[in-house]
Amino acid sequence: MTEAFAFATDIFHTLADNKVVLTASLIALVLVIKIYIVSLINKKSKNKRVKINMVNNAVTVCILIGIFNIWSVEFQKFAISIAAFIVAIVIATREFIQCFIGFLYILSSRPFRVGDWIQVGECYGEVHSTDWAKLTLLEVDIDSYEYTGKTLYLPNSKLITSSIKNLNFLKRYAMHHFTITRDESVNPFVFIDELQEKAQEYCADFRDVAIRYNQLIESRLDVHIAGPEPHIQVATSDIGATQVIFTIFCPTERALEIEQNLTSDFMRFWFTQKALVKEDK
Repeated sequence: MTEAFAFATDIFHTLADNKVVLTASLIALVLVIKIYIVSLINKKSKNKRVKINMVNNAVTVCILIGIFNIWSVEFQKFAISIAAFIVAIVIATREFIQCFIGFLYILSSRPFRVGDWIQVGECYGEVHSTDWAKLTLLEVDIDSYEYTGKTLYLPNSKLITSSIKNLNFLKRYAMHHFTITRDESVNPFVFIDELQEKAQEYCADFRDVAIRYNQLIESRLDVHIAGPEPHIQVATSDIGATQVIFTIFCPTERALEIEQNLTSDFMRFWFTQKALVKEDK
């Protein structure tokens, strides 16, 4: 008797440890019970169809609950593995996800269009094209307003983390600033009026267009900007040198030409005045 009990116990433990056998046994047992209950319904019940349907649903639920209880540890490990896999995928594709989000940002907010001049972080250029992954810029030297011949490929993720400045109005007209620094031996106020006349002379041929374009920019941005009259200011550097600061609102392609002309005039006035200072001494 003891040996039979021990044998039955071993079989039970074997079945309990072997989850596949236990699952099959559970399904077989539930199906046998289902067949028995259905046969009783067929013999004694009138409304057979509804009751049999209820039994079938109950059997299905019992099987699912039983399987879940038997394999709960494995299901938990599987869920953790799936979660870890999804996290790994997200981390691995984070840059691509950010690029796609940046692309959606471009589409929704429209901060620029193809052909606009923009600044993204420290990069300047004309927008050549956009896609879901990158922004393509034709690099522009912001000091000379000329194309460098380089092409910049910026991931769209940079559009989320960096500020975007639309510089489109610089494509036609620029508020051009430049500074000439000399020693303190000459007082620039002696010839500042003549230099101002020269600046107005160089800007005379486009003055009317500059006024209209200046007003157009102000109306679009709803702010007041300097110009279109040229402005010259005298200051000193932190080491006491004389600085003459020029602000010229002019066509972009004329900016360097006007800068060179005014620099030439300044040097001529400066050296002439310096020669007069030497003669007086």
